[in-house]
Amino acid sequence: MSSISSPFAGFWQAGYEGADHINHHGRRLDMNLETGHLERARADYALLSEFGIRTVRESAGWRLCERDGKFDFSILEGRLQAAQELGLQVCWTFCHYGWPDDVDIYGTDFVPRFVRYCTELAKFLAPHVGPAPVYSPINEISFQSWGLSVHMFHCLNMRHPDAGEAGKRQLVRATIAAIDAIRAITPGARFLQCDPLIHVIAPADRPDLRAQAAGWRSSQFDAWDMLCGRREPELGGAPRYLDIVGGNVYHSNQWESGTNLRLWWHLDDPRRQPLHQILSELQQRYQRPLLLAETSHVGSGRGVWIRQMAEQAALAQQQGVDLLGVCLYPTIDRADWENPDHWHRSGLWDVDLHSSPPLERVPVPSYATALHQAIRLTDHLCQPTTNSPSGQRESAMQTMIVFCHLRWDFVYQRPQHLLSRLAQHYRILFVEEPVYHDGPAYMETSTPAPNVTVCKPHTPVQAPGFHDDQIPLLQPLLAELPGYNDAPLAWFYTPMALPLIPPNASLVIYDCMDELSAFKNPPKQLLQRETALLKRADLVFTGGPSLYEAKRSRHANAHCFASSVDAVHFQQALDRSNGHPLHADIPHPRLGYYGVIDERFDAELIADMADAHPEWQLVLVGPVVKIDPASLPQRQNIHYFGQQSYLALPQFLAGWDVCLLPFALNEATRYISPTKVLEYMAAELPSVSTAITDVERPYGDIVAIGHDHAEFIAHCEAALALTAEQRAALAQRMRAVVERTSWEHTAEQMHALMRNTPPGGAAASAPPTAVPAAEPAAEAPA
Repeated sequence: MSSISSPFAGFWQAGYEGADHINHHGRRLDMNLETGHLERARADYALLSEFGIRTVRESAGWRLCERDGKFDFSILEGRLQAAQELGLQVCWTFCHYGWPDDVDIYGTDFVPRFVRYCTELAKFLAPHVGPAPVYSPINEISFQSWGLSVHMFHCLNMRHPDAGEAGKRQLVRATIAAIDAIRAITPGARFLQCDPLIHVIAPADRPDLRAQAAGWRSSQFDAWDMLCGRREPELGGAPRYLDIVGGNVYHSNQWESGTNLRLWWHLDDPRRQPLHQILSELQQRYQRPLLLAETSHVGSGRGVWIRQMAEQAALAQQQGVDLLGVCLYPTIDRADWENPDHWHRSGLWDVDLHSSPPLERVPVPSYATALHQAIRLTDHLCQPTTNSPSGQRESAMQTMIVFCHLRWDFVYQRPQHLLSRLAQHYRILFVEEPVYHDGPAYMETSTPAPNVTVCKPHTPVQAPGFHDDQIPLLQPLLAELPGYNDAPLAWFYTPMALPLIPPNASLVIYDCMDELSAFKNPPKQLLQRETALLKRADLVFTGGPSLYEAKRSRHANAHCFASSVDAVHFQQALDRSNGHPLHADIPHPRLGYYGVIDERFDAELIADMADAHPEWQLVLVGPVVKIDPASLPQRQNIHYFGQQSYLALPQFLAGWDVCLLPFALNEATRYISPTKVLEYMAAELPSVSTAITDVERPYGDIVAIGHDHAEFIAHCEAALALTAEQRAALAQRMRAVVERTSWEHTAEQMHALMRNTPPGGAAASAPPTAVPAAEPAAEAPA
């Protein structure tokens, strides 16, 4: 849980790029000047009010503040004054890679020179920062020493024979001496020691590189180990010099040793180590409070990245990590250190280089939306510090047990979208169907999302699903789950699990997302169980208008919540350069589909399309279930890529020309409300669907509807022939639809109904609510 003695004014922080070193080519950097932050500090700080951010991280810059042995801290005054006026806390980094030209980092004078600078700076800051400021004497000691080893920094003696290790020792000595000097001036000062958090592995076919990979990974701890005295104690390290550990995390921090190939985050490389595990390891190693001191992504992935950082922060706290907060870095976009013409597009605000006046701040809407969502998540799921606003967390979360016929790690769809968001209000226990195990029954648990525990029963019973033969073994396993006996809510996706309902369930919800009885090989008791569930349920939600019409007469408290969309996620595809590597050898035009390939999929339509247009490349992404893969059409222009990570779907969309909804028209598809239709719209790609009712009725003016194979193919031809003007007009209509809905709104509406529905069906007299597709009701309070 989060420390009750946090020195920070808030969990979320904003950092401004302040590197001031001389780069390899001799170019003198002053990043705060280049971004315009020095002149715009007050305006930049004022922008943060939208997000309630009250703590900022700034760099003073040794090279900038000391010239010819004299100190001039005037470049700090504007930021200090602005922060005071706006009530912000500033956490200062004293040395951000740069030092005066006449200083030799390897010389005997380095440490006393640095101490003198820190002493004068601490005296200057003392009247402005209060009794317990947070200071970082030297930024990223381990990274900086690596930079010295590869001559990243232009400085005296830069060809030192042991540049990296000798430099690391000097930086540690200087930090230790500086802490003592600063504490003599400000005894209550806290100290943040930052370095990158990395994960390095050997390629699968190169076991000889495992030791090298382990060495790289171990090196991230060097400076922290030296500061606390675990390594090379002759440097003077002791536990008091390692106060707050700051971890800096970017997508490129994980790679293969030897090849240096990145373990790509946006493609969800399974070899990546989740951040919460890295933070947990760091916590166990040092037993110190942690800060995620720098994090951001680049381009269109910024929003999704910051939400994932919030999720990982919450997961870390769930595991007992004393995580104090997350710092967005950089808050304002920055140019590259080596190439000043290349701006990274990594800020919450981009910079307009051609504006008048120059360097105007340009908000990044998807990042801003995602940050609001991330802050909302941490407000609900991360323990507040003593300085956090009160009343943002629910005092005691109720447990909600969910019974589902789909596995959490299957295709990411309605259950995961809703429950990961409802987990801000309830402790979710997601109970999957049992798997066969030749031995005593047991429950396997995992935590794939904050406040969500997946419970996978293992039993020695061969019967599939929530079969009656499974019930006697499952009941005692469920009874041992935390919260099971504390009047939990019970949420059903499958009526077959009704015999497992907790005996003292406080509220029963049936989220009917499909007409399961129409699917291939349904359980014999399904319809009978559904009838019983509808009688027992206090609330019924349906996944689309067709299902709502089918169920509304069977329950007086039924509500329609059609499929929604995570726009931030799928709008990554608007950057068409984001293509997936599986497309590398597939030419355009590409017509794509992602989703489950089963009895609802019109395989004959795909064959007809491939034959009618051999030049079309049909890209099909998704698992094949309940049908024989050999029955699917095989052509040179049909590409089956199997199930892919939800995280990578926008990369596929970015490379497609037309999106497909090639559903067969049968009983299994009569009531479906495909989630992907709005996801395709968020990517602003023309889409063609068969005549699915819940697609045609709400979206028939945007999605082309093919009532037979010939018409479907004709619509695909027309979609490929759209002019730029026609595509722009279509995209504008798509945006209007997508802007009217979100999974956040849907989950909050459901939560409001759950809070306002008394148990036992007392609300059955309330008028049912039909929420049209992409037309949310007013957002419920959190």
